[in-house]
Amino acid sequence: MHHRKPRTPKSTTTAVRLSAAVTAGLALTTLTTTARATPHRTSPLPHAAIAVDTAYSHADRTHMNQSDQSFTIHEYGPTIAVTANNRATAISAGCSLNNPCRSIALSYQIVTTAGRNAHLINATNISRSVNEHCPACETISAAYQFVVATPQQFSLSRHARNELNNINRQVNTLRTSHLPINQITHQADELAQQIKTILDHETAHAPHTSNTNDPLTNFTPTVTLHRTIH
Repeated sequence: MHHRKPRTPKSTTTAVRLSAAVTAGLALTTLTTTARATPHRTSPLPHAAIAVDTAYSHADRTHMNQSDQSFTIHEYGPTIAVTANNRATAISAGCSLNNPCRSIALSYQIVTTAGRNAHLINATNISRSVNEHCPACETISAAYQFVVATPQQFSLSRHARNELNNINRQVNTLRTSHLPINQITHQADELAQQIKTILDHETAHAPHTSNTNDPLTNFTPTVTLHRTIH
């Protein structure tokens, strides 16, 4: 008599394979994270980084007063390459002359990077405001991008982060305010200048060299502000 080997149900086999794949993926993720987090005698291992931040607001007859904000800090340290994309988009559509819409989008992005490729960051900062069949509507989009380049690893101090958190709260209050659009623009600019001042103060205390003979890693720390308003 021949005894047939019990067959594993197909669904069970698939589940086992999936579990193995997930386990392998987790192991690889853990290995990669550990490698990046392990302290190096000179500096952390360089890596590639991508930062994408967006504020999007759309007002219409159903939602006549809309606003959105983004306020994000990305601290990358030594990198091979950095791509930073910051966008603010505000749209007002289809509201009447007697009942106009109001749409506000404010986006603030802070990116820090270090090392010989710090000045090679691919930065894009875009704002877009659109009134679609909305002649009396109020629409504003403002995008502010701050790029910090330092020779060595750079981290914001606790005091600086507290100040930036306070500005973040002010941005949130501003976007929901009933101030005229020109005043919102003015105050948004003032808050951006406050951020620039904080970052300038922080980088003034950052090392100007990387303790190497590489001229590309010995430079004065810089803070670049990209501003786009529509």
